[in-house]
Amino acid sequence: NSVHFHRPKTFRPPRDPKYPRKSVPRRNRMDAYNIIKFPLTTEAAMKKIEDNNTLVFIVHTRANKHHIKAAVKKLYDIDVAKVNTLIR
Repeated sequence: NSVHFHRPKTFRPPRDPKYPRKSVPRRNRMDAYNIIKFPLTTEAAMKKIEDNNTLVFIVHTRANKHHIKAAVKKLYDIDVAKVNTLIR
């Protein structure tokens, strides 16, 4: 029907393993207790709490803003309006 020749593709059946490649699935190491390490209690952080209604936490370096927001909501049962990050 066509003037172009398309080489037929080799059929690859879907995998049907006799046993799983891993015996135990990997555990997620980034749980809420691992993401949030501890609240910061310096004078500047205390001033932020009083004046700006803002909490300051030291968190895991690999955690992103979505992780931090979910962890704070889970651990402290508060609604997070905004997450600001600073790598220090």
